[in-house]
Amino acid sequence: MQKGIHERLLAYLQDQRVTTLAVHDAAGAHAAAVFYAVDAELNLYFVSDPASRHGQALVATGRAAGTVQTDRQEWHEITGIQWHGAVRQLNGAARTRGWELYTARFPFLLTGDVALTGALAKTVLWQAAPDWMRLIDNRLGLGHKEEWHRHPRHGGTQLHNEPP
Repeated sequence: MQKGIHERLLAYLQDQRVTTLAVHDAAGAHAAAVFYAVDAELNLYFVSDPASRHGQALVATGRAAGTVQTDRQEWHEITGIQWHGAVRQLNGAARTRGWELYTARFPFLLTGDVALTGALAKTVLWQAAPDWMRLIDNRLGLGHKEEWHRHPRHGGTQLHNEPP
């Protein structure tokens, strides 16, 4: 049986490691690549300095867009995800759960490396809760797109398979 869009998105996100965040502030658009972990609900967890330009924009707006893609693809194999949604800093039990997911994905963070520990001390753990994702997969046909919406008011999952 073919997997549904949620399962395909989750599998793809589990196979990749980096999302490029896109934010907007008074100076204009800005992007930053961050390592992430993903949970079963398609929430992305990442660490970043809240004093960085993208961190300040996330604090100010609570929103971001992003992309995840496989590197070094031929045009007929292009696969990737576009997303947008709410972003928040995690505290308490939510932070503990998110940190467990993140360090399970990146266990080198727990090695006690002094430089890494110092850098991590300046960061916070964030959760991006995408309300929309688009999976692009040219292996299924040029321009193949499928869209997923977190909230049913958007009409649920939609399938788009149109030429670009």
